[in-house]
Amino acid sequence: MATSEGPGRRVLGYLESARNLVGCAGGAVGLGLHFAGLGGAWWPAVVAGLYAAGALLTPGPAEPSVRRPDPELDVLAAYLRTVPLPPSAKVDDLVDALRAAGPGPAAERIVRHRLPIAVAGYLRACTWQPWSGPGGPDPEAELGREVGLLAAELT
Repeated sequence: MATSEGPGRRVLGYLESARNLVGCAGGAVGLGLHFAGLGGAWWPAVVAGLYAAGALLTPGPAEPSVRRPDPELDVLAAYLRTVPLPPSAKVDDLVDALRAAGPGPAAERIVRHRLPIAVAGYLRACTWQPWSGPGGPDPEAELGREVGLLAAELT
């Protein structure tokens, strides 16, 4: 079972990385030296050393200097400006945090799925609030709680 985040995804990400591939090539050279009769009893250390040298000397992925705009976030933000949302829910702050975080798995999940569902739930709860009776859930508080959880996922 593959996960979108977590240690399993990090391991898969490293296995596909240039660092690992260059390290594997170094290890293959070490194995070639062993089969050629060089290295003697130290051949495992030679293979590991060449792998480590290749992996450590390969530069990591370059950080983007400018984050690309996220068109889906722009569309969602435009929609959210048309919806009467309570300022106490801090949806605008979450949109700003999403812009600052840039594209990524967590932001993508929030923009495509979690935030639209939270807003839709708030709007449905507001519609049905007159029939929920006294002591029913407060839609503003529920939306604020969900937005707080989403903001915490970005950090």
